[in-house]
Amino acid sequence: MDLFDVVELTRELPDEGLAAGSVGTIVHVFTKPRDAYEVEFTDGDGRTLASLALTPDQIRPHR
Repeated sequence: MDLFDVVELTRELPDEGLAAGSVGTIVHVFTKPRDAYEVEFTDGDGRTLASLALTPDQIRPHR
């Protein structure tokens, strides 16, 4: 996955108020100490709901 790819959560993150399938955009790619992605989730008005560092198993490309 690459910068600005649209992705969805593979599992619920209740502490963040995000359901499995929530859609976000990769805004940063980390390669050290291991692969991870900063993903921003927004509402319909473009306001940020959450911005989280997630591992590859927590997201997948949005279909």
